[in-house]
Amino acid sequence: MKGIVLWVTGLPGSGKSTVADGIKNQFPDFVILRMDELRKIVTPKPTYSEDEREMVYRTIVYAAKTLSGLDHNVIIDATGNMRRWRELARQLIPNFAEIYLKCPIDVCMEREVSRRKTRGAPKGIYKKGRAGWPVPGVQVPYEEPLNPELTIETDKASLEEAISVICEFLSRH
Repeated sequence: MKGIVLWVTGLPGSGKSTVADGIKNQFPDFVILRMDELRKIVTPKPTYSEDEREMVYRTIVYAAKTLSGLDHNVIIDATGNMRRWRELARQLIPNFAEIYLKCPIDVCMEREVSRRKTRGAPKGIYKKGRAGWPVPGVQVPYEEPLNPELTIETDKASLEEAISVICEFLSRH
């Protein structure tokens, strides 16, 4: 397994970073590209405008494509709320898979409020969304994947079950 890119997508609070860390624990050679960390470098004072989102998502796709071209395995840990960004990655990256962490927004909101490890994500994101910030699933759409390689319902599956499903998928590739 060389040069695979997994895009772990889902609403904020669906478990993307936790799952990404779980994959890396099983496969230490994976590089995790976290949107929240990238955004702090590319847009240190983010506005979350459509133009800015377009730029940072294209940047993360380019970074993943470059790393995978050098035979690194990559996890994109990013909401990727617009399907076009995930489809761009699918078009540009030969060994690409989309993992959709499906979770009801009310569960995501509960998790987001109580999480201790933010892994660089802004705190109080859903509260900000209710106040008018462009938060996926609240003020801006989250376009669910049409044909992801895997869909995991993270309100029903444990972290261990989710990682097991992903490991099984990776063992077949």
